Amino acid sequence: MKISVIIPTYNRSYCLERAIESVLNQSYKNFDLWIVDDGSTDETQALLKKYCEHPQVHLLKTENRGVSAARNYAAKLSDGQWLSFLDSDDEWLKDKLQKQVDFIKAHPNIRLVHGEEIWIRNGKRVNQKKVHKKSGGMIFKRALGLCLISPSAVSLKRDLYFEHGGFDEEFVVCEDYDLWLKVTHKEEIGFIEDPIINKYGGHEDQLSAKYFAMDYYRVKSMIQLAANYKLESEDYLALLVMVQRKCEILLKGYEKHQNMEHHPQVSSWLSWAIGELREGNPQINRMH
Repeated sequence: MKISVIIPTYNRSYCLERAIESVLNQSYKNFDLWIVDDGSTDETQALLKKYCEHPQVHLLKTENRGVSAARNYAAKLSDGQWLSFLDSDDEWLKDKLQKQVDFIKAHPNIRLVHGEEIWIRNGKRVNQKKVHKKSGGMIFKRALGLCLISPSAVSLKRDLYFEHGGFDEEFVVCEDYDLWLKVTHKEEIGFIEDPIINKYGGHEDQLSAKYFAMDYYRVKSMIQLAANYKLESEDYLALLVMVQRKCEILLKGYEKHQNMEHHPQVSSWLSWAIGELREGNPQINRMH
């Protein structure tokens, strides 16, 4: 089975080579690698010249349109039956692809598999909190609270990716959370308990460090999911409760920091969630 690997990158020349080499050094060899330079202005193009003749590497350069557009662009051009993603600041362990291929062959009904991560912050290994613990199975309700699947740890079937339209290019952050919600509401998720990636954090150019109140985008994702997908009643209830909870927290934060840009929209979402909850059961919105 051929896997198309996609690395989007923007001004990450300081760590990009580490990511690329971790793919090329995989023990599983039936892959091609698509590197998308999303309008970098640093030394990225100079670094990539060394890979221009590599038979497994495809180099793409685009204007700066964001990580979702970069991934989607490469996915459309690729032809692997499975897709894998790697953020340019992360690193695969040598047997990442092989372990996922073995898992997929043993579980042919699974269309997305991820795995355990080693977290490195500011050069030091750190332990994940319990709330961040990764898992497999039917994880939709757990995935509502925060993103439980790292793009760098995923392999998913090509048809599954395009079934949900890939990554939503309107999301500047939390685009992964959004896609995984769409997938997990009806898909069983495969999980490898052994670490398969090194996930690096703490650097200033992480998107999560640039945006205030990322829960705004998570709530937006849940609202769109409720409007466009048919959810089981228990899942819909869990989504409503989470929307209410996150909206209440967001509104308090906006008011505290006098950041009112999204206040009207979040207030509207909160009213909708409370209305849906009360219509179904007056006790529901007090469950949490």
